[in-house]
Amino acid sequence: MKRIVLWFMSTLTVVTLLFGYHTSTSSQMAGGTSSLLASPAGGGSASSTTPSTDGGTTTGSTPGTTTGGGGVSGSPVTVTGDSTNTRWGPVQVRITVANGTITAVDVVDYPSGNGRDRQINAYALPVLVHETLDAQSAHIDMVSGATVTSEGYLGSLQSALDQAGL
Repeated sequence: MKRIVLWFMSTLTVVTLLFGYHTSTSSQMAGGTSSLLASPAGGGSASSTTPSTDGGTTTGSTPGTTTGGGGVSGSPVTVTGDSTNTRWGPVQVRITVANGTITAVDVVDYPSGNGRDRQINAYALPVLVHETLDAQSAHIDMVSGATVTSEGYLGSLQSALDQAGL
């Protein structure tokens, strides 16, 4: 009789744990990543950070380049932060600043060497961009499950902010 009770309780415990487990692939964002790329409430434009299939690199600016007029006042300025090397590959961020406000963030380089990298970054990068536009600084939370990319993103973002004088 004790064996039957023990077996029943063990089975019940395992079934309860299985049904209570939330996998990392469950949808945590309503509307997908496109909702995170919408313009912030204060206006401005969001950037296109949807990971591409070309290796994650966008041609154009080189590290540390700036384009446009003055960053704190006047016309918009685009600043590309230094590339930050991570265990899985480099991460580089480009920001656009107008009147002392970050109006756009573009991740120009990020790890995309395999399917898992692309999957992680397809979720993490829009979240990081959204948090940056909300916080208007590099004081943002890292994305759980994308710690390496988050650290690289924050390093490059801080470099861009320093160059922009923010």
